[in-house]
Amino acid sequence: MAPQPVVTGLSPKEGPPGTRVIIRGEFLGCRAQDLIGLKICGSDCLLSAEWKSPNKIIARTGPAKGKGDIIVTTISGGVGTSTVQFRAYHETIGPLKESAVWIEESPSQNFAWGRRTLTQSGLTQEDPLGLSIEGNEQKIPEDLRDLFPDACGDLSQENFSPAWFLLENHLATSFEDLKAGLSYLKRKVESQKEGQLSFLKSNAGSVIDQLDTLMNIRDKFQEDVKLYGKEPFQVLEQSIENSISESQKIFNDVLVRKEKADSTRSVLFALSRHKFLFCLPNSVDRRAKAGEYDIVVNDYSRAKNLFGKTELAIFRQVLEEVDQRILLIRRQLHEKVVKMPQSVEQQKKLIKALTSLEMQQSGTAIGDRLRNTDPAWDAIEARAKYLESTFRQTFDQYATKDAATQEKAKSRDPNQPPNRVNFCEELCDIAASQLPDLWRLGQLYFTGELRGPHDPKPGDFKRMVLTAIEKFCIYLRLTILIAADQRALRQSSGLSWPIGSSSATHHFLPWIPQCLRYTRIAYATLIGLDLPSDALDIIQKLIDEVRLFCFSIIFKRATDRCKKLGAQETWETTVEDYPGATQLPAALEALLVETLEEVQTVCMQPEVREGNLLEPHSDGQREVTQRLQELLSTFSGVIAELAYPSHDDETPTHNVSQLLGFPNAQQPESVSGGGGGSGGGAALNWEQRMLCCLANYAYCNKSFFAHIGDIFVRHGYPLPTLAIETARYNANQLFTNLLEEYVEHKGDPLVGTIEPSMYLGRFQWDHEMEIGLGQLRPYAHECLDNLVGVYSEIYSISPALLRPILESIVQTISEELARLMSCVQHFSYTGAIQAHVDIRLLRDGLENYANETAKNYFMEALEAISPPLNGEQKRKADEILERVKRNMRLQLLCFAVKEP
Repeated sequence: MAPQPVVTGLSPKEGPPGTRVIIRGEFLGCRAQDLIGLKICGSDCLLSAEWKSPNKIIARTGPAKGKGDIIVTTISGGVGTSTVQFRAYHETIGPLKESAVWIEESPSQNFAWGRRTLTQSGLTQEDPLGLSIEGNEQKIPEDLRDLFPDACGDLSQENFSPAWFLLENHLATSFEDLKAGLSYLKRKVESQKEGQLSFLKSNAGSVIDQLDTLMNIRDKFQEDVKLYGKEPFQVLEQSIENSISESQKIFNDVLVRKEKADSTRSVLFALSRHKFLFCLPNSVDRRAKAGEYDIVVNDYSRAKNLFGKTELAIFRQVLEEVDQRILLIRRQLHEKVVKMPQSVEQQKKLIKALTSLEMQQSGTAIGDRLRNTDPAWDAIEARAKYLESTFRQTFDQYATKDAATQEKAKSRDPNQPPNRVNFCEELCDIAASQLPDLWRLGQLYFTGELRGPHDPKPGDFKRMVLTAIEKFCIYLRLTILIAADQRALRQSSGLSWPIGSSSATHHFLPWIPQCLRYTRIAYATLIGLDLPSDALDIIQKLIDEVRLFCFSIIFKRATDRCKKLGAQETWETTVEDYPGATQLPAALEALLVETLEEVQTVCMQPEVREGNLLEPHSDGQREVTQRLQELLSTFSGVIAELAYPSHDDETPTHNVSQLLGFPNAQQPESVSGGGGGSGGGAALNWEQRMLCCLANYAYCNKSFFAHIGDIFVRHGYPLPTLAIETARYNANQLFTNLLEEYVEHKGDPLVGTIEPSMYLGRFQWDHEMEIGLGQLRPYAHECLDNLVGVYSEIYSISPALLRPILESIVQTISEELARLMSCVQHFSYTGAIQAHVDIRLLRDGLENYANETAKNYFMEALEAISPPLNGEQKRKADEILERVKRNMRLQLLCFAVKEP
């Protein structure tokens, strides 16, 4: 038996008869038929009661009065109790006020209709004390109905209470004013006790109406005497007796026939009722086979009501046979309820019929055989098992099909979606169609629409739904997230998709955004069901993982495309921000913008109830950083590959001396745009391409990588500081390595020609020589000319690279000069002057590109001249140096110009 009903809440808590009351509590009945009694303040209100739920009833109060309990009576719980009370009171009802109950009229409510009297109407009475009620807004805090339960403050009522009236209208009036009001009332009463003449004057209209009425009655009476004589009542009495006798004659036959018809009808009804009972066993079988279970329920209910308490043996025998048939029908219904697939509406219809039959057979020996079954819960379990089995069958079907397809990989159509994609689409369709049916069936069960006398199992149902959703997500993880480590998932679930070849995996990766779209469609369907948050969180986690995997796949595809940018290099140096840089960074920017827009459209833009992948310190932010690092690292590698020749014949040879042919003597066929700007890349040799690559590295390190960060911010991403700094570091390392390669390529031959050129023609520094002509030694001329050639080549490509390259070459030259000068044991008089002029010219001419180390080496070279120059030698050296500078002003002017 269910617990006793308890009323714990009431709204409102007082009111006149007919007040709409909302009753709240516990165990107020499991359904509407369970409510059999409702009393409010002792008044029966069952007819107006409307059962809403086991915790809510709406009703209207009856003609009760005073305070009282609210007593709810149910079949399952019996007579209940109440922790709150309702106070009923009667309002003053006028002729124009609606009332939910009949109000007995008092004499004061009878109104005369006719000429209006001179006295004031009782509906608009003034204060009887003649006092103003202004300023008496103060009200007594107690309820006056509690103080005077059988009285009121209305002057027109019989139970008028002066105390009530004074407390209600004159609570703040002083005692002196009340005495004055009493005097006024006495005078008013005395004034009404005047003579008849005064009374007639004040009621002249009523007196005239009464006289008119009396005259009309007299005239009518005189007319009747003329027509009927002085005794009209005897004539009337005779007429009535004649009418009675005639009516009896007319309707006597009709009444006799009616009695016979009623008797016949009663007999036919009894025969029909008995015929219904004896035909019922075959009728219920026929209706059950036709699927008309509602008719079966109605016929069985009717038979139980008519013959359920009969004592006749024949009737009881027929009823037992009907019970046996109903028991078989219940078993058939139970089998149909758990048989899948079928719609929720069909299951709902079968469950209702089965529950009704079970309740009608409860308490009988036959009915108790299936007492422990709960058809609604069995239907829920059957639908959940069918859903899981459908998931597994679909997975096995497509996994087997994919294994067979891999054996015929050569005949695969690249435009056809892989089996993984088809499985994902079908699995999401199954989840979007069957999970809502399972949830809807459970809601019908827990709201009481399908539940019978059994207790619900909310915990088991929630676990059932969570298990189904977890299975759904496991299948999708095994299918979509092929790059993740799935060993633990395969081991725990006992499932595995056949491992495909690299070509099959490559064919599947572009379809992953389509799988994400299918998953999102199913997720949106489940969001509309108002599922618990922990169930939706399982799918949200999967979707976030797939979104992140999509991001990774799209960026990997962009990285693969980045590797092919080198083949598209045209070597056009038209970048205004950094002369010498090619269109390669612009190509990367276009690729990156295209990739970010695709990513934003496919996966990064969160939809309904999806997480933000770019939260600080999240896996999404780490994935963005890693993929950007890979992309920029690949781009730096593309630049490094372009910096080196692809064929051996492009590598220039290093000759011993410029006199025999220095590398720079072999100029490119066409270099345009001095000061940085080569119009066409077809004429660039390997050395010039190396300079373009150095310019690209410098441009990326200076501004392009920072611009990449701005692009990410513009697309809604956090600034990828770590990825950009890492890319800058890698680019700087590659720039340094490539710079050393170029300096070594240009500087080593140049430095290697200094010593042979210095001692060309068996020259010795300790021999006297002719110095009056003001010329340099061949090694100094050659060194300066070679540097001019290097300068020209760098300046034609990227002037910004002049300093880092020339500084290293100049430092190497100064170091070699210091070594050679220190190796000379003795200088002749003229040899010291000539060496001094050569070294000073190189030092002064290359001053703009000499660092501190180079300057120290030049100083060491000058100090190595022994013996040191005297005053005469220094004067001659200065004169020769000035003459040489004038003769070589064009070469020196090249190094004197500041690079941009």
